[in-house]
Amino acid sequence: MKMTWTVEFLNDEVREELDGLPRDIRARFERIVRLIQELGLNQVREPYIKHLEGRLWEMRMKGRDGIARAIYVTAHERRVVIVRAFRKKTQKTPRREIKLALKRAEEIK
Repeated sequence: MKMTWTVEFLNDEVREELDGLPRDIRARFERIVRLIQELGLNQVREPYIKHLEGRLWEMRMKGRDGIARAIYVTAHERRVVIVRAFRKKTQKTPRREIKLALKRAEEIK
């Protein structure tokens, strides 16, 4: 039996961050989530996801209105937990976003 992956949000605040992004970017997010669920996280690579640092990884979404990222960590039992979603305005993921994601990731067991 194939074990499936689940993708969830840390809390309502993170879900609202994603909901605040443009529709085409949210559609990209949904596509990446489907890839993870269908293929397994270990089969999904760039350009969809990229390692940031430590436990943090990012889903990379691009749309007509720019670029966004959903930072996540993996938890036990094939769970992907989104800890931060935001629009990206610079080349590199800003340090403050990484710090916030790391702080939120501490809540995950």
